[in-house]
Amino acid sequence: MNSTADQPKPIVSRLAREWPLAVSVATALLFLPFGARWLADLSHPGWFAFMLLWLFTVILLSAFAVVRHAEAIAEQLGEPLGTLALTLSVTGIEVMMIAAVMHGGKGSSTLARDAMFAVVMIVLNGMVGLTLLLGGLRYHEQTYNLQGANAFFAVIVPLAVFGMVLPNFTVSSPGPTLSPLQAIFLIVMSIGLYGVFLAIQNVRHRDYFVIPERERMSPDGREIHGGSAASARTVGSSIALLLVYLLPLVVLSKQLAIPINYGMHELRAPAALGGLLVAILVLSPESLGAARAALANQLQRSVNILLGSVLATISLTIPAVLLIGFLTGQTVVLGLNAADMTILLLTLGLSTLTFASARTNVLLGAVHLLIFLAYVMLIFEK
Repeated sequence: MNSTADQPKPIVSRLAREWPLAVSVATALLFLPFGARWLADLSHPGWFAFMLLWLFTVILLSAFAVVRHAEAIAEQLGEPLGTLALTLSVTGIEVMMIAAVMHGGKGSSTLARDAMFAVVMIVLNGMVGLTLLLGGLRYHEQTYNLQGANAFFAVIVPLAVFGMVLPNFTVSSPGPTLSPLQAIFLIVMSIGLYGVFLAIQNVRHRDYFVIPERERMSPDGREIHGGSAASARTVGSSIALLLVYLLPLVVLSKQLAIPINYGMHELRAPAALGGLLVAILVLSPESLGAARAALANQLQRSVNILLGSVLATISLTIPAVLLIGFLTGQTVVLGLNAADMTILLLTLGLSTLTFASARTNVLLGAVHLLIFLAYVMLIFEK
């Protein structure tokens, strides 16, 4: 009798945890009929701040919920397939937001470039630095699978250079842009390289992306497991909830584009600040997961999350925005300016040195964090 009465409690508890979905759906339903009127005049500072804060908060809550379900899928499927679900979910949110802002107003031809560059800087400098610093302070040294990190950078480095450096030196089109033929080649190459990487990561060399056998012991002597067996029902419910959370984000991202574009124009803010805001909004929950993994002495999971996020962002955002440019007739500027190009090449070079050894320490984390601060400074003062 008592057991029957207690059965609904877990269901009620799970539904209660999904309150951000109700907030997200309600906000999307309100903005569909009234959004154009509410966002038509943002000249009053109070109204502008209210609209921006409302949309930003709801999207952030939804992003945390998406990552929560993606992390549940990751734990159920194990590495490396689980982390792939997490990175693809986050990258999907980012691509939706960039596409929405590109359609939302003028002056956004560099947004995709700025957002990609911000992701690279936040992840490879900010989050890698913080992760290595936190893990180093607690455990002195941490280990991971060196072959997996090398595989990530074997694809990240050429795509980053082709996507954000090469356009500065081509002469077939004006400015730091690509000609149609060059753009098509970059689309095919980005998707092709990422497809080969996924085959390596999830089929042919899965052992490159899991914690080395000899290191599968936690500090308290227990074995660290990469994941647990899960029923198809559990995985299916997590995937369904993840997709349901993503749907309102399509509407809300387009609405958020309007106050972002307005604020950037009125405040005469640096163009790169828009890309930084998009990257921070999208990466916040994922970055928290990487830091938690490092504090739990699971650096391999942190590496998979962080490097996988950078790779997915570059590999999928470049084709997406170039295709949007083709379809809408918009110019897509990908080439970085000289200062940003220098710090990008410095970051890629430092990262290959950082992940040249299977052991990490606090020094490496501190260096990456300092370069991240240099990036933030250069946004406002070049």
